[in-house]
Amino acid sequence: MLVFCALVLIALVGAQLFLTRAGAQKQEEKTVKTKTTAAQTNSSAAATGKPSDDELKKKLSPQQYYVTQKCGTEPAFNNAYWNNHTPGIYVDIVTGEPLFSSLDKFDSGSGWPSFTKPIAKEHVVEKADSNHGMDRTEVQSTGGSHLGHVFDDGPTPSGMRYCINSASLRFIPVDKLKEEGYGQFLPLFEKK
Repeated sequence: MLVFCALVLIALVGAQLFLTRAGAQKQEEKTVKTKTTAAQTNSSAAATGKPSDDELKKKLSPQQYYVTQKCGTEPAFNNAYWNNHTPGIYVDIVTGEPLFSSLDKFDSGSGWPSFTKPIAKEHVVEKADSNHGMDRTEVQSTGGSHLGHVFDDGPTPSGMRYCINSASLRFIPVDKLKEEGYGQFLPLFEKK
């Protein structure tokens, strides 16, 4: 019996070593992929006028920086826009790209602002995300800011739920759209 226990212990230690090394190798591969992706993202971000990392650290709050630049997540039900019902648009906090409209916002019960679609599909990029042991689709702005994730459990007609961090957004109410340079979106809010 003692020999059997010793063999089981050796097998468990061996399995642990194997898994640790495999995990380290996978992390190393992920780091290489992340660096490549970051370089690609920075080249596309330059086209949209994304500030340098030092400028971002000065411009953004620590939470905004963490969410947009480090793929972070803010707390549910404890963020600026999860319960905002004012008409207007949401833009990228970093570049000002128009991203979402209040007309497409709905209460998903998740505690984060949720939208059925972007205001213009060309302003968002969807990427596979398998972090945290889940297969999800990350949503970024074309400027490279992490926004949140998109899921296929939203309401009709799109069936999509863009679950977005408030920290990645700046809200512009309808009455400020023209003043802020987003007057082209005013027709969306005109009564038909």
